Parts: sequence; structure tokens; C-alpha cells
Amino acid sequence: MSLGQFLLVAVLAVPALGALAVAAVPRDRAARVVGTVAAALTLVAALALFANRGGWSVYGPTPPAVRPWHSLDLPWVPGLDLRFHLGVDGISWPLVVLTALLTLLCCGYSLWRVPAGGSGRALVALLLVVEVGILGTFLALDLVLFFLFFEVVLLPMYAIIVGWGGDGTDAAAVEARRRAGRKFALYTLFGSVLLLVGVYVVVAAAGTADIVALTGGSQLSRHTQLAAFVLLALAFAVKSPLWPLHSWLPDAHTQAPTVGSVLLAGVLLKMGTYGLIRVAVGVAPSGARWAAPVLGVLAVAAILIGSLVCLAQTELKRLIAYSSVGHMGFVLLGIATLTATGIQAALIGNVAHGIITGLLFFLAGAIKDRTHTGELGELSGLRETAPRLSGLLAFAAIASLALPGLAGFWGEAFAVVAAVESGGPFWITLAVLAAFGGALTAAYLLRLLRRVTHGRPSRVLVGLRPGLAGAELAAWTPLVLLALAVGLAPTLVLGVAEAPVHALVEVLR
Repeated sequence: MSLGQFLLVAVLAVPALGALAVAAVPRDRAARVVGTVAAALTLVAALALFANRGGWSVYGPTPPAVRPWHSLDLPWVPGLDLRFHLGVDGISWPLVVLTALLTLLCCGYSLWRVPAGGSGRALVALLLVVEVGILGTFLALDLVLFFLFFEVVLLPMYAIIVGWGGDGTDAAAVEARRRAGRKFALYTLFGSVLLLVGVYVVVAAAGTADIVALTGGSQLSRHTQLAAFVLLALAFAVKSPLWPLHSWLPDAHTQAPTVGSVLLAGVLLKMGTYGLIRVAVGVAPSGARWAAPVLGVLAVAAILIGSLVCLAQTELKRLIAYSSVGHMGFVLLGIATLTATGIQAALIGNVAHGIITGLLFFLAGAIKDRTHTGELGELSGLRETAPRLSGLLAFAAIASLALPGLAGFWGEAFAVVAAVESGGPFWITLAVLAAFGGALTAAYLLRLLRRVTHGRPSRVLVGLRPGLAGAELAAWTPLVLLALAVGLAPTLVLGVAEAPVHALVEVLR
């Protein structure tokens, strides 16, 4: 086994073994430490995947010449010709690192603060199981394996929402988080059924589940590609979530604990957009070309509707949750153009959203923990009572509205540019509407800052502890630095993804 293959196994095995170890350790505090160490080792293994990389990508008509950095291909179910096939390239690696980083920050944060309602040991174990499912989704190069990892996330995330979510332990709070958990589970199961049918259609028609062999659609007829793309795109739209299949998201975010919201927004939503690029577009390019105008219209609708809904929100976490609908709209617009610029915009938009929205949910959780409310009308004057927390909130909001020089700028700007470059009145109209949606994004985020940070301190902010805990600084500082680093040096993401994206675009022609 090569070093690269060992690292691929380690990225999945370490958090899985860590979850088992956490469950076995009897003392709660010690178990949380063990989980955090496992998450840290996973991040080290994920970063090490960048070393000794060979080849460029899993895409292209000649897989032996254009291969992933590292791959592991072992027999899994020989009777069904299924293989345990893992691989990583410049498209998946940034998301693997982002997942490992956010999981580590969440586990570390749980060392300091555990939401009421359950043990910290169980929460950390569930976070590690969620990590295994997300990482496996980004690394799988077999459609059946991809589906199984995709589904691993459902039950532990449901348990996190129901077990540790909400704002209290009274009957109403318990019912609210159970309702949010059920809604999340039902929508996700609906998407799972569509994904399973889509995978069956592809595998039955092509006779293989190997994503490398299927990329380019040469083994599928045009009609099969159209049917498969519709099924797969709908399944991934639920997970992303993309308008109009987004209604589970605000409830899940509002009720989820802080660490649940961070993982949910930071990386779980990316499973959908990543699957759209890697599986739906790669395996069924004819279907992607056919559906591209519809995807473009839905993307712009998500941008505009998400922004307008945010302007009407009065609760902090719901506003941030709805903002994800708009940001994912920019990601979908980039994908819909089926150009190198657009797909690059989607990839860096995914990473930037994970960094910035993860930070926003950490900050929203800190505000709610201190004030026991998320109502914007009750939070005025934060900069007077907690200036450091207020300053970080302002930084995250400005990064989210795509200020040049910060991570959020590149994905939204490139998505609009890609639509313009696609040419024709249709795509230019979509680009103009998307740019207007970007202005609305600035409007609702500036409104958020005006309501929360400015004005005279409200009753709940009087006597608020002004400082920040060491655990909070440890969890938030990497995200602040990454928002700056990706904003100032987008090549950190675009550089590693350039070759596989161009290979994918060649397949789409």
C-alpha cells in the first residue's frame, strides 16, 4: 500500500475509530478529549494528501493518463462487481480539508461548551460519524459507495438536532426541535430515494458503478442521461438545499446546536453541490447541457428569493440559514454555465461559504448563549457591551456579502462573469439579476449589523461579559484567517482545481 492509499484509508478510519473510542471511554471529559485528538489526526491526514500527488484528475476520456492524485481500488462485493474505490483530486481535496477542519473546531468547541440536553461524549461521537459520512462522499469513486456514504450522515445529524438542539428543555422546545429533526429527515429521505433510483438507472444501463469509467457519459444513451440527470439533480438539490426544496434548512439551523449548525452549513450542504459536479454533470453531460437553462433560472430565483426572505427575517440564525439559500444559488449558477470559469466559481464558492457561514453560526451561537435570544429586535447595541464579539460579527457579515479581498467575493463574482461569458440575452439577463441579488445580500447583512451592533444596548445586553473565552478564539481564529487567505490568494483553491476542472469541461464539449 502506497503512502497516498494509506492516507485515504486513514482519513476515513481515524474518525470512525475515534467515534468508537469516544463511546468506550466512560468519563465524559476524557471522551471529548479523545474525540478532539481523533479529529486533529484526521485533519493532518487530509492535509498530507496534498503531498506526493501524481496525475491531475479523475476526469477525461483516457483515465490512465488523467488520474487522481491518490486512489485505492479494492474488491468489495465481487458478485455485484462493486468495488471499494476511493480517490482524491483538486476538486475534492479542498472540501476534504474543510470538513476535517470544521469537525476539529466543533469537537474542540465542545470541550468548552456542551449544549444542554445530552452528554458531551455522545455529541462528539456523533460529530465524528457525520465526518466519516461527509469525507466518504467526497472521496468515493464508486456510485454505490458514494450513495452509502451520502446516507451515513442522516441519522447522526438527526440525533444532533433532536438531542442537543433548541433553546430549552420544556415541552414546547423539545417538540420544536423534534419537528425540525423530522422535517430534515423526511426531506433527506426523499432526496435519498431519488439518488438511489438515479444510481440504479446509471448502473443498470452502463453495467458499472465506477465513476471514473462513467465520466463523460460515453456508456449511456442520451435518453438515459436525461433521466439520470433529472433524478440526480433533484436529489442533490434537496441536500444543498436549492430553491424551492430548501424549506427544511431554516428550521434545522434554528433548532440545531451551534456545532450542528456549523457542520450543517459548512460542509453538509456541499455534499449536494459536489455531487452535482462530480456525479450528475460528470456522468450525464448530455442531461446537464439540456437542463442548464433551467438550472440557471432556479439559481437566480434562489439568489433573489433567498435575499428577499432574509430582509424580512427577525431571528439571527434563521437569517443566516436563509442566506445559505442565496449563496448556494451563486454556486448553482456557476455550475449551470458548464464552463471552466463557472465551475471554478462553484468550487471556491463552496469553500468560501463553508468558512464564512461556519464562522457566522459560531458567532450566532455565542450571542444566543450569552443573551438567551436570537431576536434581532432584542440585540441592539452589541458593540457597546461586547466590542470584540461585535467586531467579529461585522467581519463575518462583510465577508459574507462578498467584499473584495475576502473569500466570499470570488465565487459570486466569477459566477456572474461566467454567465456573461456564456453569451446571449438569456445568460446575460441571468447575470444582471444575479448581480442585483448580490446587492440585496449586502442590504440584508448591513441591516443585520445595524440591528444588532448599533444603537443603545438592549435589556438582554446590559451586563454582558465583554471578553471572549479562549476556546472561542481557538475555534474562530482559523476561520477568520482562512477568510482572509482565500480572499487575498484564491489560488489556494483555484490552483489545485484548475486541471481537473478543465478536464471536466473537455468532457462536456
